[in-house]
Amino acid sequence: MELLSRIRAEQGELPEALRKVAEVILEDPAEAARMTIVDLAERSGTSTATITRFCRALGFSGYAELRVTIATETGRAARQQWATDIGQEIRPDDGLDKVLGVVSNSDIRLIQETAAQLDLGTVEKVAQAISRARRVLLFGVASSAAVAGEMEYRLQRMGVPTWSRSDAHSALTDAALLDDGDVAIGISHSGRTREVIEVLAEAGSHGAITVAVTSHPRSPLAEVAELVLTSAARETTFRADGFAAIHSQLLVLDVVYVAVAQRTYERTKEAFDLTVRAVTGHRYELPRTPEEPDRPAG
Repeated sequence: MELLSRIRAEQGELPEALRKVAEVILEDPAEAARMTIVDLAERSGTSTATITRFCRALGFSGYAELRVTIATETGRAARQQWATDIGQEIRPDDGLDKVLGVVSNSDIRLIQETAAQLDLGTVEKVAQAISRARRVLLFGVASSAAVAGEMEYRLQRMGVPTWSRSDAHSALTDAALLDDGDVAIGISHSGRTREVIEVLAEAGSHGAITVAVTSHPRSPLAEVAELVLTSAARETTFRADGFAAIHSQLLVLDVVYVAVAQRTYERTKEAFDLTVRAVTGHRYELPRTPEEPDRPAG
């Protein structure tokens, strides 16, 4: 995960003093990269010892290493800005061309950030668990429920016994019936949705492999999960973080889905062939010119 994305994702879970440092860095990363350790301490209202603790919390040996990393990322971001960022604000009188640009460029940037931070080793473990699972349970509420439903459809098409739930009572009863080797996936942008945390904890108590999909790797949901997959999110006008996270969450789960398909290739191919034939009669045939040969249905 890139440093600034990581700071943005984890700042809500940091102690208050470290959170103040994170806020100053995120407010103007390029300026923060030019500050001395004393400057940053004064700007954040903390101390040089706090800055050192902040660096170590992020895995850096000291402030110099942190500054170099921030400077590298901000320099790269500045070079890419012309293609990926035309601002995040949408005014009531903006034209639809501006709206399209802000929304599409924001989504492109978030997908790029998600791809850069995605832990492929964890993706491998999740895909292996799903490919062997007797049952897979997906749970999310609000916008995350739609993401869970999409993943349910994809896994079912390849023959994986999968259920998605958006009601906490139904999800809890399903979680209680899971067993060793089953998989429970909880989806929550904030990682603080109580119902999702409860469902994952219930599933884990019965031996299921638990997976969190969240934008906050230090959140309570991540704490109860065995495996954590992170997605990027940043709000724009009229689109809060949770809405902005949908495409990133779908990217994460789409990579998992394809990885499962790779590991169950023969079973998946057979399932796809069967399902395509099942719906062939519900598709209109395209008109043929006289010289065209017959086409197979599909």
